[in-house]
Amino acid sequence: MRGLEVVVVVLAAVLAMTWLARRLRWNEPVLLVAGGCLIGLTPTFRTLVLPPPVVLLLFLPPLLYWESLTTSLREIRTNLRGIVLLATGLVLATAAAVAAVGHALGLSWPLAFVLGAVVAPTDAIAVAAVARLLPRRTQTILRAESLINDGTALALYAVLVGIAVQGQTVTWWGTAVRFLLAYAGGVAIGAACAVVVVALRKRLHDRVLESALAVLTPFATYLPAQALGVSGVLAVVTCGLILSQAGPRVISASARVQATNFWEVSTFILNGALFVLVGIQTPAIVRAISGVSLGHAVVTALLVGAVVIATRLLWLYSVPYLLRVIDRRPVQRTLRSGARERFPLAWSGVRGAVSLAAALAVPATTAAGRPLGGHGLLVFTAVAVILVTLVLQGTTMPAVIRWSGLRGDPHETTEERHARRQMADAALEALPEHADRLKAPPETTDTIRSELRQYAAEDAAEDAEPPDTGPGVRTGLELRRTLVGVQRSALIRLRDQRVIDDIVLRRLQSVLDNEEIRIELALRTFTGRPPSPPADGTADPRGREPGE
Repeated sequence: MRGLEVVVVVLAAVLAMTWLARRLRWNEPVLLVAGGCLIGLTPTFRTLVLPPPVVLLLFLPPLLYWESLTTSLREIRTNLRGIVLLATGLVLATAAAVAAVGHALGLSWPLAFVLGAVVAPTDAIAVAAVARLLPRRTQTILRAESLINDGTALALYAVLVGIAVQGQTVTWWGTAVRFLLAYAGGVAIGAACAVVVVALRKRLHDRVLESALAVLTPFATYLPAQALGVSGVLAVVTCGLILSQAGPRVISASARVQATNFWEVSTFILNGALFVLVGIQTPAIVRAISGVSLGHAVVTALLVGAVVIATRLLWLYSVPYLLRVIDRRPVQRTLRSGARERFPLAWSGVRGAVSLAAALAVPATTAAGRPLGGHGLLVFTAVAVILVTLVLQGTTMPAVIRWSGLRGDPHETTEERHARRQMADAALEALPEHADRLKAPPETTDTIRSELRQYAAEDAAEDAEPPDTGPGVRTGLELRRTLVGVQRSALIRLRDQRVIDDIVLRRLQSVLDNEEIRIELALRTFTGRPPSPPADGTADPRGREPGE
């Protein structure tokens, strides 16, 4: 089947299944997979094979990049110990538990451990789909875990596949060194790429070129890391986290709005397409089972799925309590949660496309050319675990959240109100100086002062056009634009001081960006040419088109 036809069918399925899920209020990933299964049963798609590099090279970098750009670095720092334990210790524990069950059910030890590595990591895309109703802290822990544990699992997977397929011998010391190099190398390459991107951003003042750089960044970060044998996942995540901190200073408002719109649409399509492709692959994978009966394969898959879920539950209801005995610092006590509030975190171990890609990437033959016994069972089990976790955990997550009593984060609203007041105060303090510099009429200054006070009190209409300020229309627009820069600097300073969260910064930054773009359009209409750069030293907001 030609590639264009596949793309059209998959995109149509994404749109139709998502629309149906939202209309019926069903779980979107589950319905997307179900729609994919129906497509996979048609004669045209029975032979469709999803090459693992398509997921690992085409889907994974942009999705991980966007997730890391939109997560909360402050919350990651606060909960770093728990995230690292989930992303490393839980992955290793899950791989070991699955390997024990897989070996008991007929897989060789090397292949059983490969299966463990395949199903050990949670999936960033699937987790994001089921965790949207959770409070900010829980969401951040889940997202950060799923961003990092892919790197752990894929590094473990590479070692184990070498043992199972090529008969390599491995030592504990060598494996530990390989893990450390994979982590350190991925972080180093991600940081280096972020430095380069920031330097380029400072020199680009063309909205189209800035957007093109945003699209290139995740791929240009992932590929060098993979080529050097280190973690491309951690490289992309590191780059995204650094850029989430530097971006507000070096990206213009128009480029940021355009890039955000692009990423929201493209990640929606990629997310949905991955779930549909998982479904399309499922019938073919069931037919490919050989060497064991379908009943044995189903029992194996269900037992492995149960072990995956049970291991996560056991980990989250044992390790944190052991750590409480050891670490009794007051700061750690404030982060503790009860058993009931912890359950949504323990129940959110959804697997996804990374597990599918890893399973499909396992060679069907050994290095000696002999068939790899149990290969079909391994792939079938991995797909079944994905489906079990999506259906069982994904569909029940809203009920679990309601039962746990978790609510939205009240601190987020408090931080936003505080930030609005601080931004308004900074603009009010700077207003006289900039009004004198621009020779703004008194009535214009008074109008803007009144608006800033209303904004601090949350009475202003955020989507209103910049009002006519009388005889000093141009001066008023220039003054407003300068004060937007002052407010943005105050907002970034609050984030850097950890007074507010990255999520709050992005929400208020979006308001400032939209206001700045409206002012720029008004100035272009008023003058017939691009306005002069802002005088406060902020990033050039013009987003000029070529030739301007």
